[in-house]
Amino acid sequence: MNDQETFGGTAAVREGFAFDTAALARWMEEHVEGYAGPLQVEQFKGGQSNPTYKLITPGRAYVLRRKPPGQLVKGAHAIDREARVIGALGKTGFPVAHLYGLCTDENVIGTWFYVMEMVEGRNFWDATFPEVGGEERPAYFDAMVSALAQLHSIDHEAIGLGDFGKPGNYFERQISRWTRQYLDDPEAGRSADMEWLIDWLPAHIPAGDETSLIHGDFRCDNMIFHPAEPRILAVLDWELSTLGHPLGDFGHHAMMYHMPPHVVAGLGDADIAALNIPSEDAYLARYCSLTGRSDIANWNFYLAFNFFRLGAILHGIKGRYLRGTASSEQAKRRGDAFPLLGEIGRKLAQSG
Repeated sequence: MNDQETFGGTAAVREGFAFDTAALARWMEEHVEGYAGPLQVEQFKGGQSNPTYKLITPGRAYVLRRKPPGQLVKGAHAIDREARVIGALGKTGFPVAHLYGLCTDENVIGTWFYVMEMVEGRNFWDATFPEVGGEERPAYFDAMVSALAQLHSIDHEAIGLGDFGKPGNYFERQISRWTRQYLDDPEAGRSADMEWLIDWLPAHIPAGDETSLIHGDFRCDNMIFHPAEPRILAVLDWELSTLGHPLGDFGHHAMMYHMPPHVVAGLGDADIAALNIPSEDAYLARYCSLTGRSDIANWNFYLAFNFFRLGAILHGIKGRYLRGTASSEQAKRRGDAFPLLGEIGRKLAQSG
């Protein structure tokens, strides 16, 4: 079974993730313009952190994202931040779903949640874009890198997100945050490579600093593409968005060139030349041309940092799985991959 079959589409609400549908319907009647029931709820199979649901009515469908039930890591599952950035970006022309409303009253369905537009289109769980012809693939990759460059060029202060994160010292703060989160969850296990990166990364942060709005998890499976065109209709999953260094964000996206596809959408074992996918060097050059850069020095740091960061995130997923609060049936498979990401990150660090 591939990730499209595993994570794509919806199914019945999983055990432990149901809520009071009638209470939600009452909230939508009050807060969602044009809402008309009856309401039917299904759960998306994808999503490792915040449970996501399809809300079906006779007239239209909506999407609900909520905090997971149970014990949560402090600072994680920031549903309110997701809603805030989606609402702000929706006014700029950047491709996001329309936000209908945020609810911070836990008495409605038990946790905070927000409701947004259900954007219809194509979602690709495989970074090789197997459903797309070879001649078209470069255009899909260009759509992705162009959207990320557009995001990094948005004036975050002008759209009301000047306080969406701390400007400056992004890598120091991120390395500290994910190190702390990794060390604070011993139940999920340990990795010598992750701990090597904990020592190596702070000593190799490149000189210079920049601040922009960043997505934090910019991958092909977090986008809805037009049904027939290489055009992004909506970028999804803004849980990790903040103010940060744009090269950290681009490094996360370009990790796909080294990522084993069984972990998340990656090209690690793909013959990209045969698939007519831009090479890593060509992709970096395209991002540079879109953002006015001449090149990206210390590229191995940005990759190693992101493999460490994602390794720490998957380590957290493993902890939630072990505690019974993970929101996906595939959480165990994802969480068990964290040592592999540490290994890849260490190799990339040592390759520079």
